[in-house]
Amino acid sequence: MSERLKATVLLLIGDQAEVTTAHRDHTDPERVPVARLVAETGIPREQLAGAELVAVVSDDGELVRFERA
Repeated sequence: MSERLKATVLLLIGDQAEVTTAHRDHTDPERVPVARLVAETGIPREQLAGAELVAVVSDDGELVRFERA
């Protein structure tokens, strides 16, 4: 069974996005490839910073997919 969490894209640094969830706040954000977020959500790169998403988390805590909120 997977868990669904609210996720927010804080900012983009090169080809990586810093993403926060209930498990990883702004002091320790998850780094996710921008290309992955664009492919999975359909949100253009220039609109990702500040975007609200849903993160699908596997039982072992891995972020397996991102969706539009």
